[in-house]
Amino acid sequence: MMRIALFLGTNLAILALISITFRLLGIDGLLMQNGVDLDLNALLVYSAVIGFSGSLISLFISKWMAKRSMGVRIIEQPGSEVERWLISTVERQVQQANIGMPEVGVFEHTSANAFATGWNKNSALVAVSSGLLQQMNRDEVEAVLAHEISHVANGDMVTLSLIQGVINTFVVFLSRIIGHTVDRLVFKTERGYGPGFFIVSMISEFVLGILAMTIVMWFSRWREFRADRGGADLAGRQKMIAALRRLQQAHEPEAMPDEIAAFAINAGKIQKIFASHPPIEARIAALESQHDA
Repeated sequence: MMRIALFLGTNLAILALISITFRLLGIDGLLMQNGVDLDLNALLVYSAVIGFSGSLISLFISKWMAKRSMGVRIIEQPGSEVERWLISTVERQVQQANIGMPEVGVFEHTSANAFATGWNKNSALVAVSSGLLQQMNRDEVEAVLAHEISHVANGDMVTLSLIQGVINTFVVFLSRIIGHTVDRLVFKTERGYGPGFFIVSMISEFVLGILAMTIVMWFSRWREFRADRGGADLAGRQKMIAALRRLQQAHEPEAMPDEIAAFAINAGKIQKIFASHPPIEARIAALESQHDA
């Protein structure tokens, strides 16, 4: 969850900054052909530059952002038996996964959390929260680490960045087409671009961005199932199931008042579409359906 939030937050901020900068520099004006018609080829190139810039910059600074925002302390020289165990466990798992040794760190947080990030699977970052080390036994922590190592081995951050870049491109592309169309047909602008183009483009970009997010979140949920399978291969299926059950207990939802129960049912359906992780019970069921290796 933290990994996705950090990536998407950084991506959206960079996307907005590049879009505003291009507009202030007047690069939007290069998209006009003869002062009236929209040059779709130029627009597509322009959209791709903006779209992929945000996702790729987010990817390349993901480790730095994670360390800064989460206050991750990298274990360079293990200072305790727990830290030595963490390092040795990750070393064993990356050898099994045939990838390079990542940086291993700990961040202060009361909840059980962990994440892996980085643009290169041979130079990644894997971090666990202090709450995770306190609330889980070693078998469960081992499974969580295996899950994160699987994310790294699968190249999930790179794939997510490419998908986000494609989606960003089409969001920018379609929003400019909508803005251009409304500006010509509704506001009757004959040459250049009027205020209607910029206002409608910005609103369209926001709305399309929210709709497109469902695709990114679908991929995120799918890759969690894949990382669970990888974690089970590295640490053992029963350890992976036990870790998920521990997380399920920690995130047990509280009972809702009757007066908002009906609303919660509808809101829950919408929430599932935008959820970065599938329900824990679904992840457990998927693992239980597999046969022991």
